[in-house]
Amino acid sequence: MENQNTHYVLAFDFGASSGRAILGALKDGKIEMKEIHRFSNDPVIVNGTMYWDTLRQFFEIKQGIVKAKKYGTIDSMGIDTWGVDFGLIDEHGALLENAVHYRDERTRGMDRKVFTKIPKSELYNITGNEFNYFNTIFQLNALKENRPWMLERADKFLFTPDLFNYFLTGEKKAEYTMATTSSLLDIRKREWSEEVIERIGLKKELFPELIASGSIVGPLKKEICEELGVNSMKVIAVASHDTQSASAAVPTQEKDFIFISCGTWSLYGTELDEPVIGEKSLEMNVSNEGGYGGKINFLKNLTGLWMVQESRRQWIREGNEYSFGELETQAKEVELFQNFVDANAEEFVPSGNMPRRIREYCKQTGQTVPETPGEIVCCINQSLAMKYRRELDKIQYCLNKKYDTIHMIGGGIQSKLLCQMTANATGCRVAAGPVEATAFGNIAVQMIALGQIKDIREAREIIERSEATCYYEPQNTEEWSQAYARYCQVTKRQEEELE
Repeated sequence: MENQNTHYVLAFDFGASSGRAILGALKDGKIEMKEIHRFSNDPVIVNGTMYWDTLRQFFEIKQGIVKAKKYGTIDSMGIDTWGVDFGLIDEHGALLENAVHYRDERTRGMDRKVFTKIPKSELYNITGNEFNYFNTIFQLNALKENRPWMLERADKFLFTPDLFNYFLTGEKKAEYTMATTSSLLDIRKREWSEEVIERIGLKKELFPELIASGSIVGPLKKEICEELGVNSMKVIAVASHDTQSASAAVPTQEKDFIFISCGTWSLYGTELDEPVIGEKSLEMNVSNEGGYGGKINFLKNLTGLWMVQESRRQWIREGNEYSFGELETQAKEVELFQNFVDANAEEFVPSGNMPRRIREYCKQTGQTVPETPGEIVCCINQSLAMKYRRELDKIQYCLNKKYDTIHMIGGGIQSKLLCQMTANATGCRVAAGPVEATAFGNIAVQMIALGQIKDIREAREIIERSEATCYYEPQNTEEWSQAYARYCQVTKRQEEELE
């Protein structure tokens, strides 16, 4: 891929446990990509608070820029990350502290406190966001109650990718898709909700100007160019919520489709022109989040492969270095439907000994207790597939639609077992690909902004040509439907608590 005459764009994709720098170029009607830098993205616990290592993350961005320069001309760069988390900048432009991790305990019980200021139904009617304990609004309320001096010193609030864009350009902006994860945006008007902001006791001046996905934030600062020995490049606010970069890469020309972006989290939804807000969507706790081009992604935020990842970390701590491929092979040998868990249950949220918590859940619910790694992974995968069926039913109920194909994208589709189980559980054909959906979407949005690709429709055509799609047809659907009834019975108590 190294060619000094080729023009590239540089994508930074931050996940919950690692990050990558990826070069992209348009060649022969396809997007070619090359990973040039990979780094760990580990939280740091200090005095009981779980932080992101924000400055180290920015160091890794700089490393990626340096490594990219040998390949040729870099026209632009763009950054996507997880949603909701943020940094605070003071009046002198300094970061007040590292961003706090969404898994930190500070938001426990904050939803109930916020609902005393603005009722749940009223908040949903304005923002359209589903309610998760880690929502930005609950994080800010925790700060206001427990550390008000932080907000008093803050001049600007910046989501994680916007914070990095500020470090790179000096411009303080808020990209649309990321802002829609906050429960602070009026989703119909596509602007900050002054009513929500005022009622939770924040100053509206804290929140920066909103910009559309694909906007050019500015050029790379002169001092950074000199420090790194690189030429200037445009910094583009891509669809900076990683889910929305991924959804931009769904390889379909259909206007009406449903997708699962499958990684540490599973984001499960469909793309609409306008938000869907009403009694059904509130009852089902379905979210309206911004997508590229001002679209709305009507979706559910679900636990994804977090449980497998965290189980593997535990086995490594115990001295067993299983690869994901080895764990899947073991899981395939296990008898199905022996046990189920609710992947979104609160006990599975924290890091730590995941296999022990799964065993305790199964014991408490009167099921066969999984003992081996293969049994644990089989339990997780079939539970995720059943969860996908349940959430599909909810989305179809809210929209009064039926879908016969599910597009699965992201790193989770490397699990062929999970893809096939999803087809079996939902009764839908699964179209799996691309694996690197987030990177494809990040790169494509940059290319649209630069005029190299016409629009999102052409981008999806190019992405479809760039990576083959694998298909999984439903199998043994009657057997899976009978097992689904047992899954619903087992998880009913926990589901009622969540809703």
